[in-house]
Amino acid sequence: MNFLEERIQKDGIVKPGNVLKVDSFLNHQMDIALMEEIGREFHRRFADKPITKVLTIEASGIGIACFAAREFGVPMVFAKKSHSINLDSEVYIAEVESFTHKNKNNIIVSRKFLNADDRILIIDDFLANGCALQGLIAISKAAGASVEGIGIVIEKGFQVGGQIIRNLGVHLESLAIIDAMDAETGVITFREQ
Repeated sequence: MNFLEERIQKDGIVKPGNVLKVDSFLNHQMDIALMEEIGREFHRRFADKPITKVLTIEASGIGIACFAAREFGVPMVFAKKSHSINLDSEVYIAEVESFTHKNKNNIIVSRKFLNADDRILIIDDFLANGCALQGLIAISKAAGASVEGIGIVIEKGFQVGGQIIRNLGVHLESLAIIDAMDAETGVITFREQ
């Protein structure tokens, strides 16, 4: 069991509807030492890639992506879920559906932050159905950038997202893959990696 799986076992809470609450250490309150370790692990797994930017989606991916970007020594860009008055008019847009929030959003990235010279590492906290990742891939392609890899903290291996993304031929690394969760017992079963 790796460092992340141990932390999920210790502090993760399984809720009905295939929901895993990790808000005490990952995506609401953040354990900074754990975030640093996650950033180092993504760097280790993608060290052979010529990464120029780390890309994520607001909000939960931002902190994680910052630690990964710091390890690579590159900027981090995040896709916004709403268009604000201070956002440039020239943007890339993709529609994504959220598993957690059960809604659709347009995600937006200013054209000045992604271009054809960029080699992108996409980072996110969870992979369930893969919709957010497909949106980030679409934005990267619209910019002419190359997606060099995708780093996921927790993949729900019993949902379709991982297979969909792997079928696209993108190098996907998940730090923890959950094969099953039981809300009644709280038991979490991890995939051997």
